[in-house]
Amino acid sequence: MLDALGGTEDSANAHQHIPLMNTSALRLTLAFLFAFWLPLAAEEGLRELKIGDPAPDFALPGIDGKTHRLADYRKGKLLMVFFTSNHCPTSHGAELRLKRLLQETRSRGLEFVAINPNHPDGLSIDELGYSKYNDGFEDMKRYAADQKFDFPYLYDGETQATAKAYGCLATPHVFLFDAERKLRYKGRFDDSHYEDASTVKSPDARNAVEALLAGREVPVAVTRPHGCSTKWRSKQAGIATRTEKWDRTPVDVEQIDASGIEKLRKGGTANIRLFNVWATWCVPCVTEFPDLVATSRRFDMRNFEFINISTDAWKDAGKVKAFLERNAAGLSDRLKKSVAAEGRKSNSYVFTGGNTEELMKVLDPDWPGGIPHTVLVDTDGRILWRHNGPVNVAELQSKIFDRLGVVYKP
Repeated sequence: MLDALGGTEDSANAHQHIPLMNTSALRLTLAFLFAFWLPLAAEEGLRELKIGDPAPDFALPGIDGKTHRLADYRKGKLLMVFFTSNHCPTSHGAELRLKRLLQETRSRGLEFVAINPNHPDGLSIDELGYSKYNDGFEDMKRYAADQKFDFPYLYDGETQATAKAYGCLATPHVFLFDAERKLRYKGRFDDSHYEDASTVKSPDARNAVEALLAGREVPVAVTRPHGCSTKWRSKQAGIATRTEKWDRTPVDVEQIDASGIEKLRKGGTANIRLFNVWATWCVPCVTEFPDLVATSRRFDMRNFEFINISTDAWKDAGKVKAFLERNAAGLSDRLKKSVAAEGRKSNSYVFTGGNTEELMKVLDPDWPGGIPHTVLVDTDGRILWRHNGPVNVAELQSKIFDRLGVVYKP
């Protein structure tokens, strides 16, 4: 996704939530990012492929089980090498326009190959908030099946040598070669981060393809790619350090009564909320809790927050705190700001408002009883999904994606 200020494994590697940005801020952010990508490219040993340079060779595994080489794509008048990934919302947003371009130009001589340059070790968990899939090879197969890809999709993540040879800065990043396989265009697919085709003002890759197929010069041969920076495997140490710091974040445990829960349940913020009612003495609760923390981290850069409510006695608040800290349930920096803006200190509570019946009435009147109990609540307080008993984390995350989507929205 768009790599913005306040980096994770590198200085341009935290995903800003685009709908919260106005156009001017987005332009400034993109300029900032490009300034960081160049030194990062030098650090990784990327080649800067120049207009007129020959296409670098490659030998990469495809999701079809075959090894693909540059020579396999020698027949067409043009060859587009399209670096993309499973996790990136900018890539997701461009896919329908890409498919339309291929439908209209393949028969006219455009060859096409997509390459995933990323290694999963180069992504932190909060960079997966726009996709149920990581960027590994097996996930590429699943993602391509979901999206009905009808083109070769190759994996470069193990060595990332092809990404370095082409100078892949981001996904998506386009390289267009002529019949002699000399570079004629490189850069962005178009100028939009979004799925809505009406947001495209400059269809740069399409313009380049149409010009070359018509025997004309490319109108703009070089543009700046935008999207998600290439996830270099070498950044895994930085990600591990950041994760360890997150794991050590202290947890503040607060008391909450029925009126407090009712207020949280009503929403009124930009965040959808996942409520989980649990206790330290409840074995299923304890067993499922790490999956809930992982879910919270996955969606940390989205409009999402996880609120846990213990039914332990307040005298056992120390035990609750210790459990939460062992399970790394501390608030991220983003959520600390969100919680503070509401005048709260924590998303971790012990219910002290009477018996569980009172809790059930205000959180979920259809709660059949027993814990754990989990509800996903929209910004207006409407329950989107409920589950009594241990959750299936894939089902839960699917429900969250259903609500938040996998693309940026204008």
